[in-house]
Amino acid sequence: MNPISVRITCPTCNTPNRLPQSKLADQPKCGKCGAQIFTGKPLIVTSANFQKIIGNTDIPLVIDFWAPWCKPCTSMAPAFEQTTAMFEPRLRFGKLDTESAPGIAARYNIRSIPTLIVFKQGSEAKRVSGALDLGGLKRLVEPLL
Repeated sequence: MNPISVRITCPTCNTPNRLPQSKLADQPKCGKCGAQIFTGKPLIVTSANFQKIIGNTDIPLVIDFWAPWCKPCTSMAPAFEQTTAMFEPRLRFGKLDTESAPGIAARYNIRSIPTLIVFKQGSEAKRVSGALDLGGLKRLVEPLL
């Protein structure tokens, strides 16, 4: 029997990697650059890597659409990082600065920030607007497991 594999994009070189699902918690490394696939920190999502990340990630992906000047965004950031550390590698987390990627923000009709979008198999599955504390983030992502 073949082990079930999943595609995961490397956070360093943006190369898609196919990994056995049973080995995700074993600190896998990128087959191209050797960097760790899971770092316990949110991915930095940009216009340049957005499509590669959402298109090549088979596990649920939660992206925080934010901006540096947004007080609720910056106040939620520590809880978002804690959530990432708690749920990786079962889930993937990323942050997209809407000021640096206005085209993506427009494509996803981001009207207020922070907005969290859950992507499954590259498509939007859920959206929540407004800052969440650690408990709210856990309630958002636990059903995805």
